Amino acid sequence: MKKLLFIFSIIFSHIVYAQSDCATAMAVCGNTDISYTPDGHGDTLETIGGCLSDERYSVWYTFTIANAGTLTFEIVPNDLGNDYDFGVFGPNKSCANRGTPIRGSYAVTSGITGLNMTSTDLCDVVGGDKWAKYMDVLPGETYYLIVNNHSQSTNGFKLVWGGTATLASPFTDPAIQPHPFNPPGIPAANPADPREVIICTNPIAFDFSSLSAGILNGNPNFTITYHTNQNDALVANNPITIPTVVNTTDVYYYSISYSDPANANNPINKCKQTGKFKFKDGTITANDATLTMCNNNNAGTATFDLTTADVFPDPTATKKYYPTLYDLNAGTNEITSIYQYVSAEGKIFVKVTSQFGCSDIAEITLKFHPIVVVNDANLRACFIETNPSTGLFNLENASVTTAATTKRFFPSFTDAIDGTNEILAPKTYVAPNGVVYVRVTDNRGCYAIAKINLTVLPPVKSDVLVDKIICMEDKTTLDAGPGFNSYEWSTGATTQSIKDVGVGIYWVKLKTGECITTQTVTIYPSEQPVVSEIEVSNNNLTIHVIGGTPDYQYSMDNIIWQNSNTFTNIARGTYKVYVKDAYDCEPIEVSVVVPNLINMITPNGDGVNDVVDYSAMGDKQNLVFNVFDRYGVKIHQADKSNGYRWDGTIAGKKIPTGTYWYSVSWNENNKKSTAYKFSGWIVVKNRE
Repeated sequence: MKKLLFIFSIIFSHIVYAQSDCATAMAVCGNTDISYTPDGHGDTLETIGGCLSDERYSVWYTFTIANAGTLTFEIVPNDLGNDYDFGVFGPNKSCANRGTPIRGSYAVTSGITGLNMTSTDLCDVVGGDKWAKYMDVLPGETYYLIVNNHSQSTNGFKLVWGGTATLASPFTDPAIQPHPFNPPGIPAANPADPREVIICTNPIAFDFSSLSAGILNGNPNFTITYHTNQNDALVANNPITIPTVVNTTDVYYYSISYSDPANANNPINKCKQTGKFKFKDGTITANDATLTMCNNNNAGTATFDLTTADVFPDPTATKKYYPTLYDLNAGTNEITSIYQYVSAEGKIFVKVTSQFGCSDIAEITLKFHPIVVVNDANLRACFIETNPSTGLFNLENASVTTAATTKRFFPSFTDAIDGTNEILAPKTYVAPNGVVYVRVTDNRGCYAIAKINLTVLPPVKSDVLVDKIICMEDKTTLDAGPGFNSYEWSTGATTQSIKDVGVGIYWVKLKTGECITTQTVTIYPSEQPVVSEIEVSNNNLTIHVIGGTPDYQYSMDNIIWQNSNTFTNIARGTYKVYVKDAYDCEPIEVSVVVPNLINMITPNGDGVNDVVDYSAMGDKQNLVFNVFDRYGVKIHQADKSNGYRWDGTIAGKKIPTGTYWYSVSWNENNKKSTAYKFSGWIVVKNRE
């Protein structure tokens, strides 16, 4: 099977170029595409010799063997009606002593010709089949090949190599070329067209050497020359050496050559790898743009995302933003906060650079949306009865704007700015006197903040409606006073006052404006006076009273009343005493016993008036009978331990005859444990 080593085509044109001679033969290298357009012989009309005639439209090549084997090739005319001859010289011969061809064809027949594995002819002659025998080649052998267009046309041909041998080339040896070459520019829209190198102005004086490093890609010992035509590129003639004005219509060529650093005569040094490219105008036009953002809360600044300015549609372009044109040109003070640029209205400048390095400048105008117009507002709410310092507010009723907006409510200005701690139930907001803030946002997302002053309307109570004290059995009138919009009493009455009400707790709902204050009033029963102590001294009766409201009045018949609590000239017996206080309520009534007091004892043992005996009163609480001498020294106490008796002795000894003082006290067995005290004098007669 034929092995394809490489294919190259020679494209002829009617343009006259210098042709190659043997001495200037072009190198055929393993991976190099070669195209040449001869229209005659080289500088020297050379005799081919052997079975071939003189040159006509010819081109000379040289090639060196890299790997041993058989070598074949086909010369395929682009127009199969053309007649091509060829001759191979070598190996390792110089042009001056190359001798006659070792292979060749001069069949004077159109069509494909070359070396194949079946022919036995070393040189095919007129009338032959156009084919010559293959060659057995060894590494390092160098040969010359002349391809001669006997038909003298410029249609060109393809050269297809076969066999098992390979040709030497610096472009296929990874030890020589460790990295792939990078063709310049980018692919054209039509892949068959030359690649395109972008230039930013047209025409421009272009420095071709600026492409070299990118093409060579770090491969050592290679050099590049640039040319205006293919033939020059193949033989490295007429290189472009200085910046040259280029255009976007012509095709330009580059030629890569290798120089063996150890052997200047190495045949592969003649190898060329060529390519072609065009220039494409990459000039860009950046468009001025306007960004309009919210001047929130009329702060005088807005936050702009500069990247949203539509200055250039290509997303691969880079953009740099500057506050002034001077900064842009100087490359100073670049704006780095491009997504959140805080600024007043004004202009900034952006330098747009395409991926190919072409740039333009655009102006961005920063503007504000119209501000959201809001007004501070006031809200009033009635107090909450369970917590009168607070009110229930519907914040949405605050008239802060007339525009179509959305509102969010916050407890502080900072929260309104930051959007934190939002009041989530604004219709039922409970608060004392104070302020809240509303963030008002329009359909563009712009907002302003208004303040809402909150006022809690306090309870309005009647100054004249106060608690009363009356006698338990009495009735009175409760009057809330004038000045209220309406009244509603706990009795169901809706009048300013209610009559004939007795002791108890009452309320009235007093309406002022839209607020209702519930005021409670209590009618207390007057406190009844209490008889705390009753003293009987000889024939005087003294009543001691506590509680109630002074001044007190006293009576022994509930008809005649006196201010004094002492009744005189009271005979022995049982009485009712009446007491009332300043409220003149139903009097209290107490029973008073004025006992038959003993004023003399004769403790002589005759059984008559020998002792003072109060044992009959032993059922009374805290009953005590005390006896005192004339100096006030207690000499005897009669109580439960001695049967409430005294026999006129002290520690069993009779006391001297004389007058002594005594007192009898106890607490009555009633609810109030009324204290009683009787006092007087007693004569003791003892026989000496």
